[in-house]
Amino acid sequence: VDAFQAWCGPCKTVVDLFRKIRNEVGSDLLHFVVAEVDSIDALERYKGKCEPVFLFYAGGELVAVVRGVNAPLLQKTILEQL
Repeated sequence: VDAFQAWCGPCKTVVDLFRKIRNEVGSDLLHFVVAEVDSIDALERYKGKCEPVFLFYAGGELVAVVRGVNAPLLQKTILEQL
């Protein structure tokens, strides 16, 4: 989940990375979504941050968080969680 605030928008630069990884591992294993923290109460703790926050869920549970756009760390985290 790309958790973003309305005033800065979702992190579009990472979409290509997610597409690449999704194509490599198969579409059934990886899903990428964006969520505006300003409109979702459960994400309130991520408000007021100017850096992107990527939340990784498995089985409905939060399993990892990556703050900032760090493509190698995002890719590593995705592959570890899969």
